[in-house]
Amino acid sequence: MTPIDLRSDTVTQPDEEMRRAMASAEVGDDVLDHDPTMAALEERVAALLGVEAALWVPSGSMGNLIALFVHLRRGDRFLAPLGAHVLDAELGTAAWLAGGMPHGLPVLSPEAVVAAGGGESPYYGLRTTLLCLENTHNASGGTVTAPDEHALLVSAARSTGLAVHLDGARLWNASVALGVPPAALTVGSDTVQVCLSKGLGAPVGSVVAGSSSFVVEARRVRKMLGGGVRQGGVLAAAGLVALDRISRLEADHSNASALAAGLRSLGWEVEEPATNIVLASVPDVEKTLGSMRDVGVYASPMSGKVRFVTHGDVDSSDIAELLRRLREDA
Repeated sequence: MTPIDLRSDTVTQPDEEMRRAMASAEVGDDVLDHDPTMAALEERVAALLGVEAALWVPSGSMGNLIALFVHLRRGDRFLAPLGAHVLDAELGTAAWLAGGMPHGLPVLSPEAVVAAGGGESPYYGLRTTLLCLENTHNASGGTVTAPDEHALLVSAARSTGLAVHLDGARLWNASVALGVPPAALTVGSDTVQVCLSKGLGAPVGSVVAGSSSFVVEARRVRKMLGGGVRQGGVLAAAGLVALDRISRLEADHSNASALAAGLRSLGWEVEEPATNIVLASVPDVEKTLGSMRDVGVYASPMSGKVRFVTHGDVDSSDIAELLRRLREDA
């Protein structure tokens, strides 16, 4: 029985085109001379995001950490929506290494940002300096933030003197779902992080971006964290191929919608997905995951639900086969 793996869109395997690009990449010492393929990738991502400059990093977690490291002084409080990756899935490095005091917002709204970030406090009070946004929002099922909503949040942050970092690990998915360029979703953000190793299918790598001065400092912090990548063009070449595949994410969204509809037909409680993440409410998450593994279907727990993530290595026939297995196992 061939496994159908929907635990994450990070499980994709680089195809032959991507492997050929990696094998033939022009490379140089990125620490000494700035690897030429790495430079080309960073310039292309910066242009897509509408910012001055960008820096390749091994992971989205490192990209977020670098941004917080640059934005925060020790003891500064930063705001983020509850369930945000920077709060729950990065081993507390925002506090441990960047020195920030995290504060989760139960409701993300301009009013909530102003209430949490504004106002004078006594000298012994917390100083709030940063708002972290996430688009798409993973723990909420890949929900998207539209440009007008993003603009209101940024405006609220600015009104209270906050900088803005955007965790755009799946910003490409938001862009495709909304039918707008990625740069339309970053307006007003001081920094942004995007992943190449999720829906776009690169084997490794993310990019953190912002002003030219930010990237100069970000390069120093990456080195401080152990991120000198030397002949990084081998990895950047995969990222360049991945960027050619942004439009393909539409198929992932279509497959997610088909999966949600199929699960509902089997009696599952499933909301319509906004992008490529399907969250299903079940009585016992671990029992459900175990029974699915028995029929070669792999998913993961998320927010007390079962999470399925569609990706480029799963097509519509795989979704139909998954539903057939679950139907027969019911």
